[in-house]
Amino acid sequence: MDLFDVYSRYPIQLVKGQGAYVWDQTGQEYLDLYGGHAVISIGHQHPHFVERLKAQLERLVFYSNSVLLPEQKEFAQLLGELSGYPDHSLFLCNSGAEANENALKLASFHTGKAHVVCFERGFHGRTSGTVVLSDNTKLVSRYNAQHPHTRLAWEDLAGLEKTLKLEDVCAVIVEGIQGVGGIHVAGDSFLREAQALCKAHGALLILDEIQSGYGRSGRFFAHQHSGIEADLITMAKGMGNGFPIGGVLIHPDIQPWAGMLGTTFGGNPLACAAGLAVLEVIREEKLMGQAERMGVYCLAELTKIPALRAIRGKGLMIGMEWGAEVGPARKKLLLEHQIFTGISGKHTLRLLPALNIRKEQADAFLAALPQVLPEVLPKNEYT
Repeated sequence: MDLFDVYSRYPIQLVKGQGAYVWDQTGQEYLDLYGGHAVISIGHQHPHFVERLKAQLERLVFYSNSVLLPEQKEFAQLLGELSGYPDHSLFLCNSGAEANENALKLASFHTGKAHVVCFERGFHGRTSGTVVLSDNTKLVSRYNAQHPHTRLAWEDLAGLEKTLKLEDVCAVIVEGIQGVGGIHVAGDSFLREAQALCKAHGALLILDEIQSGYGRSGRFFAHQHSGIEADLITMAKGMGNGFPIGGVLIHPDIQPWAGMLGTTFGGNPLACAAGLAVLEVIREEKLMGQAERMGVYCLAELTKIPALRAIRGKGLMIGMEWGAEVGPARKKLLLEHQIFTGISGKHTLRLLPALNIRKEQADAFLAALPQVLPEVLPKNEYT
């Protein structure tokens, strides 16, 4: 049997990871500044993470949500404490798309409405209700396209107010920092006004923090830089350091009823052990502060490279835009300098390293980047 061939892959077979590094089957070492789309939040094979999972494996790997699982309660309490949302409740699932699906369902249940507002360049998943909100029509089948929605220009408050007045809107969904869309940071004033408009018109504000959350921006969630409190917050990528886990933080005004949501694997004991390990490391190693400091350093150093057209981001979620297709540069960084990075669209290079990245590791990238620029940019773009 062959694999269903839907991925574009580099011919690299990874067999080992440790901290900020991974190794292929030949023993070649690579610096990982992408973490598999921001998933590796505390470094590959972090000792505390490994020991937490081993201990849980020896006790209980799985049981369904038909019984009490104390690991879930422990996880929820620590997450509430560190995230600054102790009064919200937690629904655990398995992925970011599943988190967004459940948040959208909750918004519709709570308001009795169906229409959703999203924004250009947004990405919210590939499942039925999320893919139509993701700004890539190639991914949307006729079946997906049935979900009622309006897509607005980024930070279009006038369009948002008009849509909220005209349509039966249950939710407005926005990323704290757009990931796939090119590392565009949601402005503080935009988020504050969007929250006020949602309240005025009876819609819920969903903050998609699947990529931008879990300390990556220097705060637990990127939207917390603006001082707002979201109705629903979705999470996934950094939660389990590679173990599949997702979740929704739910405002106390939204009341549950038996069977309202459900999942077989969500919140299983092994997933909770992974999630607890990540939170414990973030707390003990003060990784939100580390992410903020390293982000300030990297952004300042990148401004010294004149060929970059734009530099965007907060903390360790950084995008570099230039006037040529970025794929060749990413390939050279990987194959010639052994550094993993990511891309957004055709022109933006992305950095999404673990939150405990060290200065010398960032410096390795900052030294390699100018070496690949002259080879991939037009001469008039590089000076």
